[in-house]
Amino acid sequence: MNGNEFGRLFRMTTYGESHGDAMGVTVSGCPAGVELSVEDVQHELDRRKPGQSMITTSRGEPDAVVVNSGVQDGYTTGTPIGMVVQNKDARSGKYEPYVTAPRPSHGDFTYSAKFGTRNWGGGGRSSARETVNWVAAGAVAKQVIEQSDYDIEIKAHVNQIGDVEAPEVSFEDLREHTEENDVRCAHPETAAEMQELIEEYQKEGDSIGGSIYFEAQGVPRGLGAPRFDSISARLGQALMSVPAATAFEFGLGREAREWTGHDRNENWEFDESESQSDSEDASGDEPRAHGDPRPVGNKHGGIQGGITTGEPVYGELTLHAPTSIPKKQRTVDWETGEEKEIQVVGRHDPVLPPRGVPVVEAMLYVTILDFMLLGGRINPDRLDGRAGEYDTPYHPSSPDNE
Repeated sequence: MNGNEFGRLFRMTTYGESHGDAMGVTVSGCPAGVELSVEDVQHELDRRKPGQSMITTSRGEPDAVVVNSGVQDGYTTGTPIGMVVQNKDARSGKYEPYVTAPRPSHGDFTYSAKFGTRNWGGGGRSSARETVNWVAAGAVAKQVIEQSDYDIEIKAHVNQIGDVEAPEVSFEDLREHTEENDVRCAHPETAAEMQELIEEYQKEGDSIGGSIYFEAQGVPRGLGAPRFDSISARLGQALMSVPAATAFEFGLGREAREWTGHDRNENWEFDESESQSDSEDASGDEPRAHGDPRPVGNKHGGIQGGITTGEPVYGELTLHAPTSIPKKQRTVDWETGEEKEIQVVGRHDPVLPPRGVPVVEAMLYVTILDFMLLGGRINPDRLDGRAGEYDTPYHPSSPDNE
């Protein structure tokens, strides 16, 4: 099986199945000299882990990460970072009825048809549990960016569940309110409506879809390349890889089909504000000098010609309803030749976006950092950029000198 690696310079390679022994990720291309602790990674994993609330799966996974390479005395060494999360609460017996009778709309049949076999416990490799690896890699990328000379901040929240949609919120609202409720919606009143709707579907033995809004502020202009390595193309690949993703959009997204060229086009103007070379401006855009060109508005979502403009990058990811539901459904058993009525029992999320928020943020951090390294904004070898300097504050001390 290919397709287990993402990134050009900052690369993550993952392994593991839902009910296997462990999930794991190797992060290659992380610069040396980044302060990194287990707690930095664990904090992000705790936001994604199961059993957080009544609207998530009750699977009891602590998701405790072990960092077993690439870090010395609390600093990255520039070598691959290996991280492992053990699976502690797998119960594969509930999946035995579906070994040769695929569950509706899962990867059961397609995996078997492709490989002639599959790890069937918990969905195996096709399970969303695999995203624990992505969040671990994203936690590393986040630390690199936060400790760099760039003030980039990424936030996401659940902006729609079923037909309940939140109004537009500010980036400050994303900072302050996203983690205040189980739904992870930054608009508290809408969050309460979403919670009520999710619980209704739960009681009916059904599930519901939704979407996640994301925004990245402080992204430098000039990142990305035309065509296949454009920011939008690579973000699309990253986010459409999220399990259950059915649509990715940035800027106006699907609404762009309703706009004329004249109305969608953004005129250019000279920035007449004070020079922002030492700090970001009030809107959170990239620092720019007095007199620099800047677009009027940001309907393009911070991307023009596949390259960042310096305005905030924003968009939305749609996730369909979880396919594992207690309601009765029909399937066929290719071994017995029977048509069957099945009821998928087990511990499953009734909705995906609340736990998807940290996954989306992680993939944004991974993707943007990769472009920062490719564009030479951050030295790929070492965060301090001091090529050839060996006597650094983060170099291990000689035991003879202690």
